[in-house]
Amino acid sequence: MKTMFNKPPSSPASPRDLTSRVHFTDLCAGYPGRPVLRQLTADIARLTTTALVGPNGSGKSTLLGVLAGVIPPTSGDIRHSGERSPAFVPQRGAAGEALPLTVRQTVEMGRWGERGPWRRLTRRDRSAVDAALERLGIGDLAPRQLGELSGGQRQRALIAQGLAQESDLLLLDEPTTGLDPEARERISALLTALVADGVTVVQATHDLTAARAADACLLLRNGRLAAQGHPDQVLTASTPTRIRHLL
Repeated sequence: MKTMFNKPPSSPASPRDLTSRVHFTDLCAGYPGRPVLRQLTADIARLTTTALVGPNGSGKSTLLGVLAGVIPPTSGDIRHSGERSPAFVPQRGAAGEALPLTVRQTVEMGRWGERGPWRRLTRRDRSAVDAALERLGIGDLAPRQLGELSGGQRQRALIAQGLAQESDLLLLDEPTTGLDPEARERISALLTALVADGVTVVQATHDLTAARAADACLLLRNGRLAAQGHPDQVLTASTPTRIRHLL
């Protein structure tokens, strides 16, 4: 098993390094006594949006956790060619929303990787937080309690927390689940703009509209890669029964 988050400076760049943000080969991962991912091999191209689709239990969240570095692979190789660790935005949870945190405090947590949870934020940290709040259009919500917000506003706060990490790889677990169409469209437009600004986005989703709007799609079933490629190839109208079964 080999996990690399940074390419050694002395290593010459390969053609794959120039086009792939992440590459994994024969990747296996899971939990004690419960394997989940089984021999996945794929590339996550730079400056694209990749959708992870599949039914509940197919391994989407586990794969995001492995890409984020919070779940160790049990075997296989994974290589990150970026210079910074990924930013991971997990699914919204009722427990997190119930904590007495303001929107600004929530976004400031994105700087903990740089500063640690108990050290004062620097001017640079505060600038990163301000920029993330502005980018998500929630600067006016900064003093509000997270639990007081609508679903779409809360999700934007969590994405802002990810952006505050200033990573070039943003990993999102079901970012539009439970949101109304307007909120989903707003987040979709944001992700498109982030890619244009130099961020590679990977999102797990059950939203076929979001999946079809992605640049690439990885279709998971029972922890294995059932298909990969452009959404037009993976989510085809000629195989509606198969897609309904998987999703």
